[in-house]
Amino acid sequence: MGRRIAYWRDRRGLTQADLGALLGQSRRWVQALEGGQRQSDPRLSTLLRVAEVLRIPLENLVSDGAFSPRPECTTPAEVESIRAALQRHDVLTGTVTGEDPPTLADLWRRVSYCCEAFQAGHYATLGRTLPNLIVQAQHAVHATAADTVHTAYGILSRVYQLTASVLHKYGEVAAPVAWHAADRALLAAERAGDPVAIGAASRRVAKSLMYQGQAPAAVEFATAAAQRLHSELTDRGALGLSTLGMLYLNAAVASSAQESTSTTRRTTTALVEEAEAVAERQGSDANEDWTSFGPTNVALHRVDVLMRLDDGWSALEAATGIAPSALGGLSRERRALHLITVARAQHQIRRRDDAVNSLLEAERLVPEEVRCRPSTISLVREIYGVTPSPDGRLRALAERCGVLE
Repeated sequence: MGRRIAYWRDRRGLTQADLGALLGQSRRWVQALEGGQRQSDPRLSTLLRVAEVLRIPLENLVSDGAFSPRPECTTPAEVESIRAALQRHDVLTGTVTGEDPPTLADLWRRVSYCCEAFQAGHYATLGRTLPNLIVQAQHAVHATAADTVHTAYGILSRVYQLTASVLHKYGEVAAPVAWHAADRALLAAERAGDPVAIGAASRRVAKSLMYQGQAPAAVEFATAAAQRLHSELTDRGALGLSTLGMLYLNAAVASSAQESTSTTRRTTTALVEEAEAVAERQGSDANEDWTSFGPTNVALHRVDVLMRLDDGWSALEAATGIAPSALGGLSRERRALHLITVARAQHQIRRRDDAVNSLLEAERLVPEEVRCRPSTISLVREIYGVTPSPDGRLRALAERCGVLE
């Protein structure tokens, strides 16, 4: 029952604190309710009130048959499957079963396919695929010969990096699991001894810190990693430069997530400029290690941090300077994220029809980025809630996002 409450809360774009406020309770109370720790059989009056606030029939909370998440979205059950894979005895201890592990070549092909699926926005597919991939990658590490163990650890790190990135899409409910995946990604990268893997894993750790409300720690972690790895990464060509540049961009985003002060703005601007210098050295856009890093991605992040600093006008002005041809060369996932950022900036300055247009374009590119992410669903709810007479497009979008269910 707690899992169902968490699912519908996420579908409504609510944090545990938001739901608690609507119920007249604390965040800790909601956390205990969803974790099944308050009581094994919650009072009917409590469940009726929860169902009313979440705008769902009571049977959606009490009946397994009524709990039917949309097939295109990763569900709390899939997040739990990933958590279970991370907690398996053989994964934690390296105990190899009687099964033959995949070869490193086969494992890398699977990982590459999954990374491409991520950039195409197929997150639900990845949510179902990753638990087995985690187990297989861990088994491969412990079955490989000594002369290839560093390669195996590098692949394992990439699996955990991808796991963290997928979980980051699903907000608060997945944040603790994402943190564990990011932590293991960094540990595997250190064992691989590869500065590119270490830098890439460090990005996931920084992002996990930010998603858990620790933006200052995220800035410090990402910048420390960039400083530590700077010389090694700059010697690795486009691959190393892309890794370094993305560390600076992650630090900039985390910086912009803090209170908007003059100090925050200066720090954020300086970090974007660091990334811009790396992009200039790289010379052109690339997709090394699935980063999409280059001058265009730096420009997109400049828009993003301005929006996060509540400067919608400047964000939109910066967005107009990005050539459509350059934007079109990026992955669908990255383009959809940018459109959602633009929609947020448009909403900030009350250009709500334009915001709906941007969201619809993002949905066309990557439906899951709009219909399934709690943060985007929350944006759709905000726009719908302040629109006196929602037109058919906005109403239909709200329905697809579960806002009107």
